[in-house]
Amino acid sequence: MNLCVKRAAAGLLCLTAMIVGVWAAAAPYSFFSSFPLPGHAWVVALPAYNEHLTHDVGDLYLALMTISTWAVLRPRDETFRLVGAAWLVFSVLHIAFHLDHLRLYSAVDAVDAVGNVVALGTSVLLGGLLLLPGATGNETGRW
Repeated sequence: MNLCVKRAAAGLLCLTAMIVGVWAAAAPYSFFSSFPLPGHAWVVALPAYNEHLTHDVGDLYLALMTISTWAVLRPRDETFRLVGAAWLVFSVLHIAFHLDHLRLYSAVDAVDAVGNVVALGTSVLLGGLLLLPGATGNETGRW
């Protein structure tokens, strides 16, 4: 697997984690009621609101952002595998929960249900990509 592809995958995971993490940690109720955009009810569809839990989810994403950033800045096969494994553990369990609860979206919200699955599935795919064998060896590499 190409180093640039792995760095890009880790970078996308980092960006996702930063957006979700900062929002949920800094403004838990806003995140709960408005994620991913105002008018879309991905989180609020699963009541009830819990400030502590929402804040903790933000903190988890910030931790994932930290290790993803490390992989982008210090690319090593071992680092990519560790980051990929961490994202897979989280993302597979996360998407499994949401797949089991898609019934909470009404037919009108079908776009949100599909968007939810695509977004969460992308994290699974990117995490899996980081586990693929690579040609990075232990070299730092350049873009």
